[in-house]
Amino acid sequence: MHPTELTIEKADDGTLLLTIAGDWQLTAMHPSADAVLSELAPGAPTKHVTFATAGLQRWGSGLLVFLARIFEACRKNSIAVDQSGLPSGVRKLLALAAPDNQRSGVTHGSARPPFLERVADLALNQVKGGKLLLAFLGEVTLAFLKMLRGKGDFRRLDLLVTVQETGAQALPIVTLISLLVGMILAFVAAIQLKLFGAQIYVADVVGIGVVRVMGAVMTGVIMSGRTGAAFAAQLGTMQVNEEIDALETLGFSSVEFLVLPRLLALMLMMPLLCVYSDLMGVIGGMIVGVGMLDLGVMEYINESQRALNLTHFLVGLFHSFVFGILVAVSGCLRGIQCERSASAVGYAATSAVVTSIVCIVIATAVITLSCQVLGL
Repeated sequence: MHPTELTIEKADDGTLLLTIAGDWQLTAMHPSADAVLSELAPGAPTKHVTFATAGLQRWGSGLLVFLARIFEACRKNSIAVDQSGLPSGVRKLLALAAPDNQRSGVTHGSARPPFLERVADLALNQVKGGKLLLAFLGEVTLAFLKMLRGKGDFRRLDLLVTVQETGAQALPIVTLISLLVGMILAFVAAIQLKLFGAQIYVADVVGIGVVRVMGAVMTGVIMSGRTGAAFAAQLGTMQVNEEIDALETLGFSSVEFLVLPRLLALMLMMPLLCVYSDLMGVIGGMIVGVGMLDLGVMEYINESQRALNLTHFLVGLFHSFVFGILVAVSGCLRGIQCERSASAVGYAATSAVVTSIVCIVIATAVITLSCQVLGL
């Protein structure tokens, strides 16, 4: 290994010549830069700095750190630097590390933005999100109308596979949750109705509650966590792998090819799952009624038939149809909006579930209030 050498020569015209030789690697012993920095201090006669590196053998980060300190001193004191004498690799690395070439956001300030600035950023983000949502809904609507005209551009096999995933494969979890919800409703109703000797009306409470609202809501929540998150993760992964960009480059609409089959599958399957959930909820209530309240099976069934009518059934189906659209749109929207990183896929799935559930709750309130106003 060649020893590091540094020679400082100053000319009468204020030019400072630094001759660098030897092996300037990180593990080697380097000359201190203090002697050079003293020549560059404010008030010193140095006006121009040049380098001679003909004797430089090998260099590494040790030389870069040494030169960076000199360049920083020259920048602060407005001293010109001639880098032509340095190796090209050194010049490129120093240029990358220059303050002017740092990307915005790389350096992190410790100061927190003012309150009004944070509120403004939040409002602008909400407005931007609203615009993206409206644009996505517009694209989905146009794709749906195009499909109704028989020009839908998606594979029928994708629709069938999605129908299977969102329908038959969801039956076990829908069965469990709906059965338990029916039993819970029956338990809650039985506590009060037994005080008045009106246990038979447990069938009314459970039947109307499950068929009219709870069956559809529980099915919607289940599909939000199961299917909506899956849609977001699938499309988010495709976004990360640039598969969606490839589809659009080949002339396929991502909304028609990816979103439309998922939307149709949930529009078809949600009402069917809701009917199944209603049946499981009524059975759950009947288990409690027969097992705890000493009601007969036929007695419970007859009371449920008396309490329920076609309006309750249709209101529940309408709930489920709307929830199917909301879950599909929320999942696909978050998947399409996913950024290009692995962590973004998880965020998209979480956001899809949150968005779906919030939309389901809001839609339930609106539909329930509308039914009350219409007398349904």
